[in-house]
Amino acid sequence: MTSVASFFFGVVVALSCLSLQQLASAADPSLLQDFCVADSTSSVITVLLNGVACKNPSTVTANDFYFRGLHVAGNTSNAQGSRVTPVFATQLPGLNTLGISMVRIDYAPGGQNAPHTHPRATEILTVLEGSLEVGFVTSNPNNNHFTKTLYKGDVFVFPSNAVHYQRNTNWNAPAVAIAALSSQNPGAITIANAVFGSQPGISADILAKSFSLDVATVNFMQSKF
Repeated sequence: MTSVASFFFGVVVALSCLSLQQLASAADPSLLQDFCVADSTSSVITVLLNGVACKNPSTVTANDFYFRGLHVAGNTSNAQGSRVTPVFATQLPGLNTLGISMVRIDYAPGGQNAPHTHPRATEILTVLEGSLEVGFVTSNPNNNHFTKTLYKGDVFVFPSNAVHYQRNTNWNAPAVAIAALSSQNPGAITIANAVFGSQPGISADILAKSFSLDVATVNFMQSKF
């Protein structure tokens, strides 16, 4: 192999390895410093990471890495009968750039956390109280549905981007779960809200054809959102 061919071969291998590394990265980018405590009050932005200014390290305290509130039950008086209490960088500034977050999820009797996705995170959930029916669906073309009933102490993982859900199987008692996510800002796309409640709305003709429904039914569904 000539020296020129060897050079180009090396470049191709290096680029291939870089592409594989990027594809394999399933969480937020690695830190380049110890921390970047989010400073939502800053009017002068000198360093901007993940959409917020970094607090001056000399003013950082232990409270920047502390959150209190997950012992408080969320208000589940809503149509879905559930409430998610997040601990993201917004609530815990020290999480900024650390690539991890968590939530408490409260479920009323028979309540559910409707089918949704997290575009930037894998989720691992454990049941603290009660029992939950959980599940997720794989991508096209198979759309396999994996479902399980969980009890206190059980753990289940939802792959990144997968449509998933939880439902309290007990119609007489509430349930509680804690979930950790592999991003400080995992995002959430609730399927029903996105499809039927987008602004501006998706054409009823498109949704009718997609769901094999008539336009009147689609218009009724959109009116609910």
